[in-house]
Amino acid sequence: MPLLDPKTWQPVRLSGGESVVVEPATGESLGTVDLATPEDVTTGAQSAAAAQSAWARTPHLVRAAVLRRAGDLFGEHAAELREWLVRESGSIPGKADFELHVAAQECYEAAALASRPTGQVLPSDQPRLSYTRRVPAGVVGVIAPFNFPLILAVRSVAPALALGNAVLLKPDPRTAVCGGLSLAAVLAEAGLPEGLFHVLPGGADAGQALVAEPGVPLISFTGSTAAGRAVGEAAGRHLKRAHLELGGNSALVVLADADIETAVAQASWGSFFHQGQICMTTGRHLVHASLYDEYVERLAAKADSLAVGDPHCEQVHLGPVIDRGQLSRIHGLVESSTARGAVLAAGGTHRELFYRPTVLAGVDDDTPAYAQEVFGPVAPVRPFGTLDEAAALASAGPYGLSLGIVTRDTALGLELADRIPTGIAHINDQTVNDEAVVPFGGVAASGSGARFGGEANLDAFTELRWTTVRREAPGHPF
Repeated sequence: MPLLDPKTWQPVRLSGGESVVVEPATGESLGTVDLATPEDVTTGAQSAAAAQSAWARTPHLVRAAVLRRAGDLFGEHAAELREWLVRESGSIPGKADFELHVAAQECYEAAALASRPTGQVLPSDQPRLSYTRRVPAGVVGVIAPFNFPLILAVRSVAPALALGNAVLLKPDPRTAVCGGLSLAAVLAEAGLPEGLFHVLPGGADAGQALVAEPGVPLISFTGSTAAGRAVGEAAGRHLKRAHLELGGNSALVVLADADIETAVAQASWGSFFHQGQICMTTGRHLVHASLYDEYVERLAAKADSLAVGDPHCEQVHLGPVIDRGQLSRIHGLVESSTARGAVLAAGGTHRELFYRPTVLAGVDDDTPAYAQEVFGPVAPVRPFGTLDEAAALASAGPYGLSLGIVTRDTALGLELADRIPTGIAHINDQTVNDEAVVPFGGVAASGSGARFGGEANLDAFTELRWTTVRREAPGHPF
């Protein structure tokens, strides 16, 4: 029996009208989903708050069992969920399998959070028991994007639920099924009580309502830096916490001693995986001048060798970008870059939403596709001469998410990484990496410094309460 049935996949009807679920590769309709209005957000928050207190009191073993079962269900329904990720988000099957694997691991790791120690006994100069205790935040608002729709939803939803919260999830309407309704179906089958989890696909008005909703004290947002700034500003006005995981323009630094074949293999994955629609995508290739010409030639040849097409029907390396708006932005940045003097070494063309992997040489600070986050399969390559220059180039710009360094001298790689401010650094690997057990996040324009994953989830989704207990009430001067 399918997990997802278009007739029943939204048990609670929303009032914002219907949105067509479009397959980017073909333009065909895969069904429709209801969109949420601000009024639906308020209704969902009230329902979630009513269910949350009982869930918070539920024994940790029960909460953990629900999350473990959810992890198992991602495997049991893998074929069906894979097809939705491929068709709705334009993922190649391998990328879809990676999302399903990580989603299961996020649930298993979240299950382990439910039994973690909840506080500490503190010393006191008073005759009393003094201790801290982690308590659920209450109702958590999660806003997730289209690119890795399942992972970027479940990594907040699963730990928040495991720690005793209720959750309102606003997925991107373009991936509402694989990034929202599929997760709701899994959790329902896993035994999550009704009312604790609400999926509210919608536009900016629904997101704004979620941030402003008084019954939602905590926001977990993943998306662009521009949208994240708006979320952070609004959350600040409403005096609520906001965890912001934002954009990036991550550098891959190839040192003079690097094996160039290895470097190009890392580089092509870092820039072209999932059509470059990843916050950690390698957006700047910084290559020692002694390797630069050969690197550009080899990376261009690799780009030209990659197959681009419909991942549902063909065996391809890249699928479609999400929609025509994204296509227009990618192609516009490539064209403006070549107009400013960048050399098109590969790609720069498209058929419908299928954009060829692109390599740009001869870039500088003013090249748009080098200076900005493209969010597409574009690899700008720039030479450097010294380690000081490499560190300066990699540190330049507003972002600070991920970093890759390719070198035979790992100690030198670590030393260089220490000079470049990022939330994530990889020696002898490209910039796109993720695991459920790691503290994930960036600095500067890439995020507020908050982290998801592993132990970091304890801080992300609970509040710390100080409690004291006395045998008798003390006397006071008045």
